[in-house]
Amino acid sequence: MQATNRPNRRFRPSKRVCQFCVEKTPIDYKQVDVLNRYVNEFGRMRPRRQTGTCAKHQRALAREIKRARHIALLPFVSD
Repeated sequence: MQATNRPNRRFRPSKRVCQFCVEKTPIDYKQVDVLNRYVNEFGRMRPRRQTGTCAKHQRALAREIKRARHIALLPFVSD
């Protein structure tokens, strides 16, 4: 039986802000150091809920990561 006078202690993370919207910088496939922040250790793209990017910039980020992979600036998978 659960106590009724206990407050609801669910973890609520703070709302993340899209870094690309704040800085107003374009996403470029040649900026490998920026793109590496949005790729995990296995070489997979991080989802929006982890990075905090908006939908518009997440699509652009995915496109630029794929471009960087095709010209061998980023690996497809990690070693």
